Amino acid sequence: MEVSVTRDVFKLAQVFTISRGSRTEAKVLTVRIAKDGFVGTGECVPYARYNETLESVTAEIEALPAEFDREALYDLLPAGAARNAVDCALWDLEAKTADKRVWELAGLPAPLPEMTAYTLSLDTPEAMQAQAAKNAFRPLLKIKLGTPDDMVRLEAVRAGAPDATIIVDANEGWSAEVYAELAPHLVRLGVALVEQPLPAGEDDALLGMERPVPVCADESCHDRSSLAGLKGKYDVVNIKLDKTGGLTEALRLRDAAIAEGYQVMVGCMVGSSLAMAPATLVAQRAMVTDLDGPLLLAEDRDVPLVFDDAGVHGPDAALWG
Repeated sequence: MEVSVTRDVFKLAQVFTISRGSRTEAKVLTVRIAKDGFVGTGECVPYARYNETLESVTAEIEALPAEFDREALYDLLPAGAARNAVDCALWDLEAKTADKRVWELAGLPAPLPEMTAYTLSLDTPEAMQAQAAKNAFRPLLKIKLGTPDDMVRLEAVRAGAPDATIIVDANEGWSAEVYAELAPHLVRLGVALVEQPLPAGEDDALLGMERPVPVCADESCHDRSSLAGLKGKYDVVNIKLDKTGGLTEALRLRDAAIAEGYQVMVGCMVGSSLAMAPATLVAQRAMVTDLDGPLLLAEDRDVPLVFDDAGVHGPDAALWG
């Protein structure tokens, strides 16, 4: 078995800003695993918030032994970007070797289109209203917030897209006091979900706090081991393959979260269609699908995912799985 990793850069359609900073391109790692004449591929997006860099993740992948399978991989790498790309490449390799689709191997039904959120970058209220108006035809908009001046931004987005369902992502940018002050206004403006309002290390403040709008754990939820620390704080968990360490754990986390009474959101980092493809399988039972990474790009893989009025479709075999 031969494992290789390369860096790819995809230009963004416009500057993308969250409370932690801005970017103009998506830098990803592509893993290829070759065996018996077949090649499986996977993609990950190393994330500085979790102390990952392109270099550190590449080193993790290149240190893997010559032979291993998906179950062994679980013990060889921790949850994170490196394990994600390798796990998804192994799924793709297995599918090609068996001449089946990944969902068949996983015992899942063929994926149906899922309506995805479309993310509006953090900007001035005027710019965000213009973004909202431009995308008001989309049924679900996600807005990046996490600043002391978020109320005027939220009002602006609602004015720009009066009929869209809105979800809010604070990216750990609020304090408990700010969240408590904003919560009634979120209800008034028809916000359907609030994602990670408080820093992951300070979210005990959510215990006992009224949650008039469902609150979703993102940075606070990585894999199944995270679930015990979420009780009483969150209503929804955001499953991202770059956090879970691949499709294998993402599916297990989804089932465990649902069994414990959580709703599920399936999200993504800013990556290409190759990164989103495995997540479309996890999104089949999701309250919210947020796999808009390719919609934010100016360029994509040769065989991209299909996005249309029905949502994001499952991948063509020429892309993945």
